[in-house]
Amino acid sequence: MRRRTVRAPDFWYRPDASWPARLLTPAAAIYAAAGAVRWALARPLRAPVPVICVGNLVAGGTGKTPVVLSLAALAAEAGARPHLLAHGYRGSHAGPLRVDPARHGAAEVGDEALLLARAAPTWVARERAAGARAAAGADLLIMDDGLQDPSLVKDLSLAVVDGEMGVGNGRVIPAGPLREPLARGLGRAHAVVLMGEDSFGLAAALAPRHTVLRARLEPLAAAEALAGKRVLAFAGIGRPAKFFRTLSELKCRLVEALAFPDHHPYAPEAIMALCERAAAADAIPVTTEKDHVRLPAEARPMVTPVPVALAWEDEAAVVDLLRPLLRRNRPHTKSR
Repeated sequence: MRRRTVRAPDFWYRPDASWPARLLTPAAAIYAAAGAVRWALARPLRAPVPVICVGNLVAGGTGKTPVVLSLAALAAEAGARPHLLAHGYRGSHAGPLRVDPARHGAAEVGDEALLLARAAPTWVARERAAGARAAAGADLLIMDDGLQDPSLVKDLSLAVVDGEMGVGNGRVIPAGPLREPLARGLGRAHAVVLMGEDSFGLAAALAPRHTVLRARLEPLAAAEALAGKRVLAFAGIGRPAKFFRTLSELKCRLVEALAFPDHHPYAPEAIMALCERAAAADAIPVTTEKDHVRLPAEARPMVTPVPVALAWEDEAAVVDLLRPLLRRNRPHTKSR
């Protein structure tokens, strides 16, 4: 099996202060200061409905979109009408625009927005406040990313942390993976969502001062149908290795695993080449749902997406956080 990987700099995730991190510390200080100035000058909009923000402390993927989808499902189950708000990363449309999966593609609105729009009304907006104003009919807004965005007042902010990766060397970009100083980001979060295995003992370290919600991604029944099958896997997400490990845990026979940069745009000829390689190896080409929406439309039937869903360790604790927001504008909201 052959693997190709593109990833964040190794020194970001070394516990020691390596020379690249030390060399880039002045640039990191400037980056952090610029973020502080942005917040100091901001005049955030108070939206007419409650706003939940699901954000990152570090650069790269941690599992925000599955958290947003789960929160939207819980809110809808409780009788709310959630709308979802995305930046539309790598999409050409600045918005505000309501996403229509039948008309829009990833090149226009980004891959996360397409996934979200399958579950609930979704808006892309570079200016989050403009997106909040446009979301007519919503009684709850859930932001995919935006913990560092000061343009909207958030009623509930969740910081999603990958338990296997942690926060790296604890330094700010470009000296480390943090989007802002750790204390600042945690201070803005009402709770931390710890995804997957807790390799660094973060739950215990955070618990004295922060609510910690444990969660994991689990393959759905459709993914389990791949058990025992020969597969050629490819992924362009924050951590492709997690996807490949999921396939191994499903008992797939992984003949090749190809990792691409996060949000990688797939050209038709590249996908055809991958499908031909899979056929030559008597394997099924598979990828993540996030990658699948970025495939050319004509190529999607040839590639099998592997669906996963978020599972909370204590769903009742999550509902308790949501309940005050769900009741704010809907005194008739059903209780769980």
